[in-house]
Amino acid sequence: QVQLVESGGGLVQAGGSLRLSCAFSGRIFTMYAMGWFRQAPGKEREFVVRISWNAANTDYADSVKGRFTISRDNAKNTVYLQMNSLKPEDTADYYCAAVRGLHGSRWDKDYDYWGRGTHVTVSS
Repeated sequence: QVQLVESGGGLVQAGGSLRLSCAFSGRIFTMYAMGWFRQAPGKEREFVVRISWNAANTDYADSVKGRFTISRDNAKNTVYLQMNSLKPEDTADYYCAAVRGLHGSRWDKDYDYWGRGTHVTVSS
């Protein structure tokens, strides 16, 4: 059984940065593509970014392109989300997700495992 544990959320002013981490355990990390999703209050969960098993391919939502960077350290079984130039509209609960396969997906229903989330608040 895969377990995912996010960390790194918090309160930051607009324009600031945060780095989220997601620790993966329970299976072979390199057999899984990873994704980050977020859900703001009163809104549906939305895709943020995904990364292939070997980090060769990434795919960003337009809303975060150029500001967020996903990476993974396969030696540490961890995926990261570096968030720069944060905006109040980035305020949300952020979830990492894992799907067995090479590239992942933009669709949350394709993912097999989810973390419990970490909250990010960006103040104006």
